[in-house]
Amino acid sequence: MFRLQHLCIAITAIALLSACGGGGGSSYGAPSGGSSSSSSSSSSSSSAANAWISGAFQTASTFKDKCATVRTGTDIQGNAYPDKQGTAQDEKMWLRSWTHETYLWNTEVPDLDPALYSTSVDYFNVLKTSAVTASGKAKDQFHFSEPTSDYLARLTSAASGSYGAEFAVLQATPPRDVRVMYTEPGSPAEALSNGVPKLIRGTRILTVNGVDLVNGATTKAQVDALNAALFPSSAGVTTTLVVQDPGASTTRSISLTSQNISPKPVNRTRVVNDSSGNKVGYILFNTFSPYSSESDIVTAMTSMQSQGVKDLVLDLRYNGGGLLAVASELSYMVAGSASTGKTFDKLRFNAAAGNNDPVTGAVNNPIPFYNSGLGFSVTSGTALPALNLNRVFVLTTDQTCSASESVINGLRGIGVNVIQVGGKTCGKPYGFYPQDNCGTTYYSIQFQGTNDAGFGDYADGFTPANSSDTTGVKINGCAVSDDYSHELGDGNEALLKSALSYATAGTCPAISAVSARISAARPAAATGPALVKPRRSIMDSNMDVRLRGR
Repeated sequence: MFRLQHLCIAITAIALLSACGGGGGSSYGAPSGGSSSSSSSSSSSSSAANAWISGAFQTASTFKDKCATVRTGTDIQGNAYPDKQGTAQDEKMWLRSWTHETYLWNTEVPDLDPALYSTSVDYFNVLKTSAVTASGKAKDQFHFSEPTSDYLARLTSAASGSYGAEFAVLQATPPRDVRVMYTEPGSPAEALSNGVPKLIRGTRILTVNGVDLVNGATTKAQVDALNAALFPSSAGVTTTLVVQDPGASTTRSISLTSQNISPKPVNRTRVVNDSSGNKVGYILFNTFSPYSSESDIVTAMTSMQSQGVKDLVLDLRYNGGGLLAVASELSYMVAGSASTGKTFDKLRFNAAAGNNDPVTGAVNNPIPFYNSGLGFSVTSGTALPALNLNRVFVLTTDQTCSASESVINGLRGIGVNVIQVGGKTCGKPYGFYPQDNCGTTYYSIQFQGTNDAGFGDYADGFTPANSSDTTGVKINGCAVSDDYSHELGDGNEALLKSALSYATAGTCPAISAVSARISAARPAAATGPALVKPRRSIMDSNMDVRLRGR
């Protein structure tokens, strides 16, 4: 079991991060001028101590946990709240100094008077760079905050209410188009109804509890009811759906009852033969986040090794990221001996940090290619299997993010030929340490990941070489649209079929031919009340750096 003492250089529960110096960093001089005389009252001294002076920064620890409203007792993890009596100005001044010390682009943040902002969150929202990437998107599109109680509830809970089906909202407004992306093994969605699974990839949802999902639900209240039924927040919710499977001319009516389900990191695996008869392994890996991701991917790779696969297809099209250490383990299991002594990922902080992590104070050691278990869910020190491949196929979409992109970047950094099949990745070479202060958890970009060659500039994502996209880092591979007409792992599914074809022919199918097969899954834009799919946890699209530098 992963031990708490390993978390002092990690993204972790709030109290532990604070204990590791989460609000600290390099020391900055006190403001020049404005000092109080020894006869000043304590209130006037406090006022002077937290006064804003442009360009002068006190250390963040000066203001850490000084709160206008003090929490008492313990949080849901049993940790005592660290709050001390302070003011709203203290909270804003902490954000200002913390950003100055730890934000990756701290020199691009305007030094704004906190008094101009009514709340700490309002102030935090402007403490970021306004620069844009080559594609015109915000360089920092990941600046975020939320109540600490929400963060801890999500961090603590391993399972949540679900039917075991991940839905894709291809068109949120009428005529709405909602389809099944994939289902969880053994879930209500996979239960048999009249001899067939209730839901399969590509199944389209037509009605929900008798309400026309496609063209009905014309009010916000009606759409809210659809959202609540499609995306239950707890177990025990029963919903009746009328659905249509891909390629079918008829519809079916099914009933689903939600259960508390922990998504499987490795959803499915198989071994197929390419046209030359070589064994090709396929792994649908949907998240690096939970600790079980370590044991799941090790089990899958052990199976690939025992079956003698000559090529590997990693399906990361819906993998938003998670534990960077597990991404390193996976990359070692692909490359094997070629990764010996090499860096998987080196974190780059702001220039003032030098060779230290400005959040934890630890030396900024590079992350190696881990070749043994790390103790998340595989016994620490257990030797990992290795396929020793000089190339790997990675299936991607715009949901391939963060730690998933680190696999691409880390392997490319040591010369492994990464062949990308699918769409441009999300473009997140960045990460953060979630930090609580006075009941709000803040996510401020603090590091950028770079590979053994020192490269990490893919803020516009990775994109296949034959893509018409003019931005992003182009790498070997084929641009292919996501295919909802075939099950994931089916040799005829567009992305996997393209990978198998490339494996033997070394060429891509025509983009138009692939796109035309699935264009029917994309209805024309329209207006009306929109379905709102619950956003993924911010930590599901982050580089979680637990065990960094071990």
